[in-house]
Amino acid sequence: MSGTFLGMPGFPPGVSPQVTFPQAAERAVRDERLRGNLRHATRTIREKRARAVAELADWAELRAAAKAVKDRTLRELDRHLVRLEEKVTAAGGTVHWAADAAEANRIVTALVRAAGAREVVKVKSMATQEIGLNEALAEAGIRAYETDLAELIVQLGDDRPSHLLVPAIHRNRGEIREVFARRMADWGRPAPDGLTDAPAELAEAARLHLREKFLRAEVAVSGANFMIAETGTLVVVESEGNGRMCLTLPRTLISVVGIEKVLPTWQDLEIFLQLLPRSSTAERMNPYTSLWTGTHADGPDGDGPEDFHLVLLDNGRTDALADEVGRQTLRCIRCSACLNVCPVYERAGGHAYGSVYPGPIGAVLTPQLRGTRDPLDASLPFASSLCGACYEVCPVAIDIPEVLVHLRERVAGQRGHRLERAAMAAATYVLDRPALLRAAERAAARTRRLHPRRLPGPGRAWTDTRELPAVPPEPFRDWWRRNRT
Repeated sequence: MSGTFLGMPGFPPGVSPQVTFPQAAERAVRDERLRGNLRHATRTIREKRARAVAELADWAELRAAAKAVKDRTLRELDRHLVRLEEKVTAAGGTVHWAADAAEANRIVTALVRAAGAREVVKVKSMATQEIGLNEALAEAGIRAYETDLAELIVQLGDDRPSHLLVPAIHRNRGEIREVFARRMADWGRPAPDGLTDAPAELAEAARLHLREKFLRAEVAVSGANFMIAETGTLVVVESEGNGRMCLTLPRTLISVVGIEKVLPTWQDLEIFLQLLPRSSTAERMNPYTSLWTGTHADGPDGDGPEDFHLVLLDNGRTDALADEVGRQTLRCIRCSACLNVCPVYERAGGHAYGSVYPGPIGAVLTPQLRGTRDPLDASLPFASSLCGACYEVCPVAIDIPEVLVHLRERVAGQRGHRLERAAMAAATYVLDRPALLRAAERAAARTRRLHPRRLPGPGRAWTDTRELPAVPPEPFRDWWRRNRT
């Protein structure tokens, strides 16, 4: 495995994390219930998103502006991060720098212990999933409670997230009811007797279960959608209100955020608060936008944390930044629009990607952060049809197909593909010699009845779903000479 940790593999029990994407996807597409859940959810989300985006006449201009802001920020990332640290410190917070997942987990664990807590409540956070924080805290005897509804479903079901925005997208209402009834009592308040799969009842069961945790929590852990270098302000957008509870009630707040999430100014934030809700939840404005700067200054009865810590996470991001083609991946604002339009994700689901980041963005981000030496990571850039739908919907204009091809070239250059290189060398030799090409064409035409419909060996994967094209009975050169001379 690579030295960069990136979340726990999402493969089901008994399946090795060394399984490549094609192998994991082959299992996933046989699950008819999973495919049905994914098909219904992704089609619903993308249709709603299309309507929401169509309402804005300047969507293309907003998209271009977001791309420009992100690119400009990434070019001067070091300067903006230093300014952010200065502003957070001036507002009463403490900034910690984590080079990798292990260091970030050590920092957070030490902070929780220093606060005298044995449990924490969590806002939905891709960064903490990326570093495996829940597992690290559990090893230290600290229990982490997920408070986002979908994350709660995943946690209670001993499951793994399969979508950036809707982690439990692979579950239907009946499955969720069964998880609540079976596991809620193990984590706190049990599910009500007679719980049905009605959405209102499921939401109420989660609300009652989480309320007691919000009220007693001394420490909360969050991520952030954006960080504003100009003021040291962090921003979390969400739909349920659980984030607001975590960010305001506990005495200590620890935020783990990737270094690429910084924006230079408040004015820049305005662009992204228009793009993100419509691209993710298809809303004109997200229901809850929480912003905080350092610690509150109103005594013990004030709103917000008395002790605030910001953990700035690298974990492979500077390696991605050094790649001139791949660095555009760091523009990502985790909206999940690319997942909802991807024909590969819709059929294979998120677990097949073996990382906390699934779908098209995961196929480029995971190998960027973790490298391509591992068989799983090396297979991810090939988990795409290169149809380009992901680029069309990306609100920050990440050219995912371009990065996929770039990473495929890297994989081909560093390992394997010997047969492919040999075939290309042989083809080059023949195509450079007209007489030899003519002889090869005639030989292929004369032996056409002996040609197999499927390739042997490694080439069989290509012909598992398609037949080889039939060779014509006469080469085109011979036909032209006979009919046009």
